[in-house]
Amino acid sequence: MRKLILILFILTGGCKMKAEQNQMSNTADTNLTKTKMTITSTAFQNDSTIPQRFTCQGEDISPALAWSGAPDGAKSFALLCEDPDAPHGTFIHWVMYNIPATERGLAENFPKRDTLHNGTRQGINSAQQMGYMGPCPPAGKAHRYYFKLYALDAQINIPGEATRDQLVNAMQGHILAEGEMMGTYARK
Repeated sequence: MRKLILILFILTGGCKMKAEQNQMSNTADTNLTKTKMTITSTAFQNDSTIPQRFTCQGEDISPALAWSGAPDGAKSFALLCEDPDAPHGTFIHWVMYNIPATERGLAENFPKRDTLHNGTRQGINSAQQMGYMGPCPPAGKAHRYYFKLYALDAQINIPGEATRDQLVNAMQGHILAEGEMMGTYARK
């Protein structure tokens, strides 16, 4: 009986030790992405209405974006624009990656091409189109559009026409910092 208690004690201590190691590992992973960047736009303020010009009811062009607070060691940036209020699940409006670490923003009306002269790549949105697709919700309640920026410690090596999920998978373990801004839009 004493041997059984001793074995259980050893096993329990081992499990506790493993749990503590996992907790420390999770804390270390969290600390890697603790740095926050600031992302802004000259087109709209955070948590305000996106002007019609940048939607499917307007010119459907991308708004200018700027960011600050990128950490040392950033080798590239990635950007996602998502609508979590879409009727059939999150709708992806923009997928970008390999934005050079020297960049601090994107110009308005960003070209809708896979690869640009500076190495920036764009993937496909939920409408299976390359580049930015502006807000285009069904009539009714305003939807939220999150522009999410990631500072990465590497260039991302995935093919053109990459999806959001492919980009997110490729970024795992490479995110140094992130920033986010949100705009809303209701169809008129």
